[in-house]
Amino acid sequence: MRITSLIVPVFVLGVILYSLHKKIGVFDTFIAGAKENIAVCFDILPSLVALMLAVEMFKASGALSALTNLIEPITSIIGIPSECVPLALMRPVSGSGALSMLDSILSEYGADSFIGRVASVLMGSTETTLYTVAVYFGAVKIKKTRHALPSALVGDFTAFILSALAVRLFLGA
Repeated sequence: MRITSLIVPVFVLGVILYSLHKKIGVFDTFIAGAKENIAVCFDILPSLVALMLAVEMFKASGALSALTNLIEPITSIIGIPSECVPLALMRPVSGSGALSMLDSILSEYGADSFIGRVASVLMGSTETTLYTVAVYFGAVKIKKTRHALPSALVGDFTAFILSALAVRLFLGA
């Protein structure tokens, strides 16, 4: 038996023993926390619905394709495969949309191809920035993100540029 299979049961047992020692009602505390989290879900829901609607409109309108075609000449000079540009554009907006694009890239070009490797590194080194900002800032009711959003998008852009370079350097593509 591995120690990793014992971590969760030992943790739960530890919480129960600690609560018994401190005379804390575990069930009552759990219910109070669940009620609080349901309220948070209702606070976040409008932001999530708006973001999902915007993502679908972005894809359905053809704006993603137009932006991809606009950026492709620049990315080809840098050495980034044009097949990865839509993934780079979708990743900050939608994790599931980006995962779907990654799946199609890997299905078409293979996981061991240069394109597949760049797409995989890109997927692993970027974040669903707009989703994250919408959820976390929405949960705590922050309206002005100040420097958080631009900084996160610069980080995503840097990861996009460096993903092709990293694959070339470390995998010899």
